[in-house]
Order: sequence, then C-alpha cells, then structure tokens
Amino acid sequence: MQQDFAPTEAPQDRRNRRLNIKMQSPAVRTLAVLAVCVITSWLIFGSAHKVAANTPVEHDEWIKSEAMHPAVHETEKRAVLKPGDAAVTVLGRMGFPYAEINAIVAAAKPVFPLNEVRAGHSIIRKKRDDMTDVYYQVDANRLLHLALDDGDWHATLEPRAASTRRVVLQGEIHDNLFSDAAAVGLDDGTTMNLVDIFAWDIDFARDLRQGDRFRVLLEERFDAQGHSLGSTIMAAEFVNQGRTFQAIRFQFPDGRVEYYTPEGKSMRKTYLKAPVKFTRISSRFSLARKHPILGYTRAHHGVDYAAPRGTPVHAVGNGRVIYKGWAGGYGRFIRIQHTNAAHSTAYAHLSRYAHGIRRGVYVHQGEVIGYVGMSGLATGPHLHFEFRIHGRPVNPLTVKRVPAKPVPASEKSEFRMMTARYLKRMQQTPILLAWG
Repeated sequence: MQQDFAPTEAPQDRRNRRLNIKMQSPAVRTLAVLAVCVITSWLIFGSAHKVAANTPVEHDEWIKSEAMHPAVHETEKRAVLKPGDAAVTVLGRMGFPYAEINAIVAAAKPVFPLNEVRAGHSIIRKKRDDMTDVYYQVDANRLLHLALDDGDWHATLEPRAASTRRVVLQGEIHDNLFSDAAAVGLDDGTTMNLVDIFAWDIDFARDLRQGDRFRVLLEERFDAQGHSLGSTIMAAEFVNQGRTFQAIRFQFPDGRVEYYTPEGKSMRKTYLKAPVKFTRISSRFSLARKHPILGYTRAHHGVDYAAPRGTPVHAVGNGRVIYKGWAGGYGRFIRIQHTNAAHSTAYAHLSRYAHGIRRGVYVHQGEVIGYVGMSGLATGPHLHFEFRIHGRPVNPLTVKRVPAKPVPASEKSEFRMMTARYLKRMQQTPILLAWG
C-alpha cells in the first residue's frame, strides 16, 4: 500500500516558522515598527551630520559670502527739465531739503553752474544705502557728477560713455509736422532742429502743406543703461510744395558746426525769416493803419506776429544790443544793431527779457533775447518786429536774405566725401516703427 510521507523539516525552517508566529503578535509588530523608525532616523540625520562635519569650509564660505555681500538697495529718480524749470526747483521735487540744495549748487558752481541748465536735459538722483549721487547731462559728451561724501558735496565733470547708431527716418505731412514726425520716431527736440535747419527756406507756419515729405539721417546716442542721450541730424531732406531742399551737417576742426547744401552753400542766411514761431501774422507793415487802441490812423512800421505769451523771441541776426528797456507804447523793448552797421531790428511788447540780455551785449543769430507778451499798448500777446536800413523802416517780409559764407576752399574735399557718403546712406530703406 502506498503511503504519503511529509518531508522532514529542517532546523532553520522551524526557527523561521516560530518567528512568523511571534510576529503576528500586536506587541511584537509595534516594537518592530519603532525599531525601523529609529534605525532610519539615525541613517538620515547621522549621515547628514557626518557630511556637514566633513565639509565645514564650504558651509563657512557660504555664510561669509552672505555677510560680506549684503543686498544693495538702489533707487533712481530722473527728471527732464521743462521750459522755465530751474535746477533748484527740480532738486526740491526730488526730495532734497533747502539746505542741501544750497550745498549742491555751491559745490557745482566752480565746475558747472547749475543756473545754466537747459530745458530738455535731465537731472538724475541715485541713492544706494547711505550713498547719494546727482547727475546732470551738460551736453552730448559731458556729465556733471555730484557725490555726497562724509557730509560734503563734491562735483566733477565726467565724459559720457555712449554708444551710437545711425538710422534713416522719413515721414509725410498729414496733420501737423510735430505729430507726423513723432509717428516715425522723431522727438520734439529733433523736430525743432529740423525746422531750424530749413527755417531760412521754408516758412513752417504758413508754407507747410499736406503731402509735404521729409527724410533725415539721424545719429542717436545712448548711455550704458540704454537711455537716450539725444540725437543729431547728419543730413536732411524736405520736400515743400514740390520744391526739394537738402542739408548736410559739417563739423570744422575747431568744433564749429554748420549745415550746407550738397553744393556747399550755407543753409544759414544773414537773417532769419521770422524772430518767433508764430501762429499768424496779426498785422502787416503799413504806412497807414488804424491803431486798435488809440483809434486813429498812423503808420505801422513793422509786422505783428501773434503767438502765445512766453513764446521765445530770437535775434534774427548777429549784432549788439543798443537799447533794452521800456519804450512807451512799445512796452518792454529791445533794439539790435547788426554787424553790417546799416541794419537794425526792434522787438516790442515783450513779457520779459532773456537772462543776460542788457545794453552793449553781443548776441548771435537765433539766440533767445526775450519772450512774447503784451506790455505797452497791445490788445493781445504778440511780437511787434521792425527792420530798419540806415534808420529807415522797411517791410521785414521783403528783406533780401543773403546766404552766409559757403564751405571754405580748404574744407571742400572733406565736405564732398562726406556729402557723397551721407546722400548714399539717405537712399537706404528707412526704419519702420510699429506702435502697439
């Protein structure tokens, strides 16, 4: 008869079976879990402690680095000077107290007097923890730096590090020159320069028409932070009522800058077309005009340019101030004797005089000598302008404006090469700006 036999149980198997029976006990299972937790914690934290203990230099260096290079807190305020702004006013808006403003002005005076700041330039205040710096953009190449050191302000003139690029921009007149120029990327200051270049040939107040076109070769300058340092018109073209005018910038070895036609004739004439950027001519030259206030008829020996109060008035040519003061019905009045001695010009009804204008001072063409007002006998703000030849009044609108001197013979070769280069660059495709 066949029998079933169970295999003989080995001693190790018997020990394992007894251990499994014991592990089924709740108390034993709890003790096992606790043991596992203790061992795991020792492996993790004990190992980490060992690693940290073996790498003290790296940990110490990290701590020292944090201690030696704390976070730097820097703030910057930037203000662009507007017409009529003074440096002390802008510094006050930036948060400087009155006593400190006086200290800044005193420190700057030997280096660059802050009463000579100009509209369109910037004043920058930088504060970093306990350090304060003030910067003023003197011009395209120089920066006035004022630093507060141990309670005292110190001033230095520093060169302005800059990068440049040249671009071609073009536009067409649809609405007005300034808005149409802004649409293609020209700021108001550059547009004013464009007007000044062609002011002797184009009356921008009366001659501009829809469809007129302009194109400029512009050199733009930027500081290390990418802020604009301004721009310079290297060459320009303006098409006005079908007539094309071109101008080329030329800088002489002594630093003097002039604009010429491609043929080398000066864009500048002996006299400006008008002494003020006016809105309209409110009264023309006449030998018999009824006075709007006095009521009777008398000669009107000049042209009245209507313009907002405070509009700058420019000397139409080089000359010397021979009278500055009150002149009866003319109100605040200036007369200039021009360099050829035969010609003189007069400017009346001013609201105020420009800084530094006094009898005997020499003024340059385009220099601001005063501001439009309605002093004396005037019904509204305007400039009364007269032109006299050998003391006899003539119609300012018919005065012949002779071009200034052409490119000197010694500079013609350099000028021709520059003109060819600029005109070729002007023919390249302009930059198209997308506004979003």
